[in-house]
Amino acid sequence: MPVETRLHAVEGPLRRAAEAVSAELMAVPVRPGDGGAEPDPAQAEALADVLPLDAPALLTYHGARGGAGEITAVPVSLGAGDSAGDRVGEVLLYGVGDGSPGALRRAGAALVRRARGRSALAVAAPAGDLAAFAEGALLAGYGFRIGEPGERRPPATVAVVTGDAAALERGALTAGATVRARDLANTPSLEKGPAWLAERAAELAADAGLGIRVRDERALRAEGFGGLIAVGAGSPRPPRLIELTHAPEGVEGPHVVLVGKGITFDTGGLSLKPTDNMKTMKTDMAGGAVVMSVLAALPALGVRARVTGLVPSAENSFSGSAMRPSDVISHYGGKTSEVLNTDAEGRLVLADALAYADAELDPDLIVDVATLTGAAKVALGLRHGALFAADDALATALTEAGAATGEPLWRLPIVEDYRVAIDSDVADVANIERRGFGGGAIMAALFLREFVGKRTWAHLDVAGPARATSDDAEISRGATGFGTRLLLHWLTTVAAANTA
Repeated sequence: MPVETRLHAVEGPLRRAAEAVSAELMAVPVRPGDGGAEPDPAQAEALADVLPLDAPALLTYHGARGGAGEITAVPVSLGAGDSAGDRVGEVLLYGVGDGSPGALRRAGAALVRRARGRSALAVAAPAGDLAAFAEGALLAGYGFRIGEPGERRPPATVAVVTGDAAALERGALTAGATVRARDLANTPSLEKGPAWLAERAAELAADAGLGIRVRDERALRAEGFGGLIAVGAGSPRPPRLIELTHAPEGVEGPHVVLVGKGITFDTGGLSLKPTDNMKTMKTDMAGGAVVMSVLAALPALGVRARVTGLVPSAENSFSGSAMRPSDVISHYGGKTSEVLNTDAEGRLVLADALAYADAELDPDLIVDVATLTGAAKVALGLRHGALFAADDALATALTEAGAATGEPLWRLPIVEDYRVAIDSDVADVANIERRGFGGGAIMAALFLREFVGKRTWAHLDVAGPARATSDDAEISRGATGFGTRLLLHWLTTVAAANTA
């Protein structure tokens, strides 16, 4: 579903801005002080205009602390309505905490959630990163629903009193890309198969002016993409390899390849998952959704970097034609893997895409993103993605991008001593470890490393943060789009370094 709320940069004062959009709610930032919340001196005029009482006294009365996302609501008169008597609204004194980007995302999210069911909200902009504030506001209003929308929809309009319209637009573009990734991942697999995903990629490419190539099952078989063919063999919906290209004219700098896992539903194959473990498997293509959404956003954000996005997509099902434990797969380029567990299928399709990128695309940097292992989720929980990279500079750049965008990564080791655990007696490598070492996320990273050659590469295992069980700050229940903002920020940095 597209972003329902529209942000507009408007001129003040706040009350006039609220009247222009018929807003029932007006919001003014407050910050922590020594004895509790206190107004920002820069907002003194706005507060005097909209509040019936002294702001510090109101904050003290309510025990406000000014923490990020804290809201103190004060009923006010908005003037004459359509019938006799005044219209009643509220002034929302919203806390911005330490004013960091993360705090402002939380503040923006809290305001939009508080405004659900209202048509418009007028906001005095906080000091600091206004793009982050916009991201929080727009992402918190997200909801995925089949059929008619719910009653408590987010406000259609948020008028922000600010002179920095560019920051609002930048935040809206980034939030829009994240919402797109959420929508793709939240779409039920009854509708979503590999061909459907390829059709959505074609639409995004047409809208954004990207290059696109889609390989169907015949092309995949002819060119030797054995991992995709094997994983998709059990489903009546055959696999696809989606290739998107963003190549701005005149850009000759580093070529970045992003690879996103595109398993549109994962039953586990013949190594069948329990029912409860399948309930979230429509989102097992979250990494592919991120790559598609990032590529589609690059032109609008003006990112001057050469980027190719690869989404190997298949449905991992079970039938008489499904791959079996003990099968040996020949991947793109000829390297073979032994299938010891058909539920470790994501790495099999990623291997094809990584090997193709190494052999044919001549990338300077490769980053893959995938909901790959439950082990990463056990290790890091639901908020941090696992980062594997042999290159310290790349690891640092991605970690910093995650910290800046509220999509944190934690670097895990690629343990050389564990490599022996994925040796195979009949193939080059086994798709799961076979010596009881544990470390499932590390083993998956070691497997993928076999297919990247000598390229500079990073692997993001986002099995935990790609899905959320409840709303919190800018996170909405369901698919989160984790990695979209992180990669956009990182690619902007790559482009900036290229043009410096």
